[in-house]
Amino acid sequence: MKYMLLIFNRPGFVEELTEQERDRLFGDVDSIMKELTERGEMVGGEALVDPSQTKVVRQKDGLPAVTDGPFLEAKEHLAGYITVDCESIERAVEIASRWPDVRFGGRMEVRAVLDPAGTEM
Repeated sequence: MKYMLLIFNRPGFVEELTEQERDRLFGDVDSIMKELTERGEMVGGEALVDPSQTKVVRQKDGLPAVTDGPFLEAKEHLAGYITVDCESIERAVEIASRWPDVRFGGRMEVRAVLDPAGTEM
């Protein structure tokens, strides 16, 4: 079963860390990614740019309305994602619970991926 693990954290939190904390955070990410690759569970993933470079598209009066992000009231943003292929949601949750951003006040959202027919993969 494929799961998308959505990484949410506070904008700018990495810059607030000490060099040692940053090194540990990125080292832990590398270790988890290596483990997932070796186990054949890693499907893919990407980090996302800062929300200040975001565009939001909505419909207004029947036409697309584009605004810049982020919204000032946002306390966290979608920072990236990884997609894994593992045996159960419990395993996906276990992976998400080890993600280093969680230690620094971030959160992970675990969602099953639907196949093109609209059923879980």
